[in-house]
Amino acid sequence: MMNFVEELRWRGMIHDIMPGTEEFLMKGKNSAYVGFDPTADSLHIGHLVGVMMLKHFQNAGHTPIVLIGGATGMIGDPSGKSEERNLLDEETLRHNQECLKKQFEKFLDFNSGASNKAVMVNNYDWMKEYSFLGFIRDIGKHITVNYMMAKDSVKKRLDSETGQGMSFTEFSYQLVQGTDYLFLYTNHGCQLQMGGSDQWGNIVTGTELIRRKTGGEAYALTCPLITKSDGQKFGKTESGNVWLDTERTTPYQFYQFWLNVADADAEKFIKIFTMLAQSEIDALVTAHKAEPHLRILQRRLAEEVTVMAHSREDYEAAVEASQILFGKGTTEQLRRMDEKTFLSVFEGVPVYDVSAGLLGQGVTISDLCAVHTKIAESKGEIRRLIQGGGVSLNKEKADNPDAVITSSSLLNGKYLLIQKGKKNYYLLRVV
Repeated sequence: MMNFVEELRWRGMIHDIMPGTEEFLMKGKNSAYVGFDPTADSLHIGHLVGVMMLKHFQNAGHTPIVLIGGATGMIGDPSGKSEERNLLDEETLRHNQECLKKQFEKFLDFNSGASNKAVMVNNYDWMKEYSFLGFIRDIGKHITVNYMMAKDSVKKRLDSETGQGMSFTEFSYQLVQGTDYLFLYTNHGCQLQMGGSDQWGNIVTGTELIRRKTGGEAYALTCPLITKSDGQKFGKTESGNVWLDTERTTPYQFYQFWLNVADADAEKFIKIFTMLAQSEIDALVTAHKAEPHLRILQRRLAEEVTVMAHSREDYEAAVEASQILFGKGTTEQLRRMDEKTFLSVFEGVPVYDVSAGLLGQGVTISDLCAVHTKIAESKGEIRRLIQGGGVSLNKEKADNPDAVITSSSLLNGKYLLIQKGKKNYYLLRVV
């Protein structure tokens, strides 16, 4: 067996670990699970640490179990949160589970004949059968209120200055999560639960429940909560979460997120979010420090994660799109780009709406820029710029200020891209 714990240790992916876990895992093939919240129909990059833990676990020869928290998603976990969250109905939870499964399949092997192929379960499937009386009889009597009150996630909410407190529903969350661990221990031979460091209290409650109810051994391992070097929360941008669903976050935007991380973060993230070996990462770090302006770490990080989460084709299209914005690229590349990626690339660029009728009336490029929009102050200015080679239409140099623009020039059937000088872009949207 590969030493899974040692692999996580050098990658900086261990925060807390129960004594004996490493030795236990080295005895032979085992199972471990990580729970994922199904409150959306897509993972975001905040989930990727848990996904990578399972990926490394499977790579080490063990069986990874993905637990979709259908039942716990109907309750709400107080860990790391200051208020209760919205609860979902079963139809929505099932839909979300199916969407998440497709994304997990990019990272984990669910379908081969391997003895350690990944397993996906939903805790709603066993929790829905529990009656309240059955739950407090079979589970509640094994864990004391004193034990539950001592958990940090509970104390923080009870000691909150807002005085909001917490509902009995949320207070019971650790028992529900402990029941998951007990079920997987009993039915899947699972003896390790992993998660973020904010989950330590819930995970340990599960190991305690297993010990008290069965006398068996179970283990716990958590990873640090990932933050950026500037102290901001990892995975959040001005526009919100960075999602794996291409409808929410395009592969270009996904790629750009990783490409633009700070140097200090790139060195940390490339260990956590890729499968690259230690020797290769060490070589990349050395090369990056010698020539930081080349952003060697960021480029390789962005490549590895984008290919893993999406595809090699999506990665290459994202690189191509990046080149277009920064001075390279061709008209043909622009024409190949789908509308969502095109708008992602030119997000923030000034947009002017022009009438479709103009293109049928033989409008010239100089009239478009100086009369129908404010790209240029006057027709004289745009003429001088064009004659000096300072204007491009759809990445092709404009050489005639009286050239007529027709609908055949439109990108995605409704856009024209004007570039004035080296860095000034303008989008004309035909309406």
